[in-house]
Amino acid sequence: MLKQLSRIICLGLALTGAAHAAEPINTTTFGNLAVDGYDVVAYQTDHRAVKGKSDFRTEWHDAKWQFASAEHLQAFRADPQRYAPQYGGYCAYAVADKRLVDIDPEAFTIVDGKLYLNYSRDIQKKWSADRANYIEKADRNWPALSR
Repeated sequence: MLKQLSRIICLGLALTGAAHAAEPINTTTFGNLAVDGYDVVAYQTDHRAVKGKSDFRTEWHDAKWQFASAEHLQAFRADPQRYAPQYGGYCAYAVADKRLVDIDPEAFTIVDGKLYLNYSRDIQKKWSADRANYIEKADRNWPALSR
């Protein structure tokens, strides 16, 4: 009986830790802004990088997310996983190379409804030339990098 109780407690603690573990989000040094304060919904809806406003802000995964409009803020709150960038907003090319590197919010690509960011437009061009391969590598590397 005591062994079973210990197992149940350990399992419960493991599940609780997993439920509360949030992947790291790439944020600004000052202000803790995700994606340098850019509106992640606009990438999907407007197909361009749009700077968010502090009037339309929320917190998710210990980061502050800004939006260009109340509508975009509400869309993000309703489904943050849909709009949040892949790999916590770190450079997708670098994650494929097992590194966490900052991004240029203007260097973005939407693939299958997912937002990928890169360090620069030059890196974005390189990443785009073999995108499927880089995504596959980054998907494999991200679990270890995000611990």
